[in-house]
Amino acid sequence: MPSYVNPEKCDGCKALDRTACQHICPNDLMVLDKNTQKAYNRDPAMCWECYNCVKICPTQAVQVRGYADFVPMGASVTPLRSTDSIMWTVKFRNGTLKRFKFPIRTTPEGTAVPDGGFESKGDLFNAALFTEPASLGLPEVFSLNTKGGAHA
Repeated sequence: MPSYVNPEKCDGCKALDRTACQHICPNDLMVLDKNTQKAYNRDPAMCWECYNCVKICPTQAVQVRGYADFVPMGASVTPLRSTDSIMWTVKFRNGTLKRFKFPIRTTPEGTAVPDGGFESKGDLFNAALFTEPASLGLPEVFSLNTKGGAHA
């Protein structure tokens, strides 16, 4: 189900120029209504249901209706994000609560290396992938010869 914003919880990220959900949405669907200072999903039919806006919302105002394989019928799910994990709280129809905590980082915040520690070769016409041959543990990448034999 597409995401929706509960206007009672949304504070428009304190009425800044862009809300957190606007910043993170890969389909550019989340918008800040300048009159009400509340965010909303401008085209729910186009929502990819990636949960990015749900996970990043600091006030837990963005919600989705969970699928039956994730949340049983009639239950609700609420994420609570910290710097290193997300706690998903599932509230069942009978009032039972279950919580699941998942890590979201493998490195301390702000220390991720964009290239993963591999040197950029800068050759866009090379058949090797960015991290090859080092990531394969090989001295060099092998390729097929057009005459039928393999060579380095």
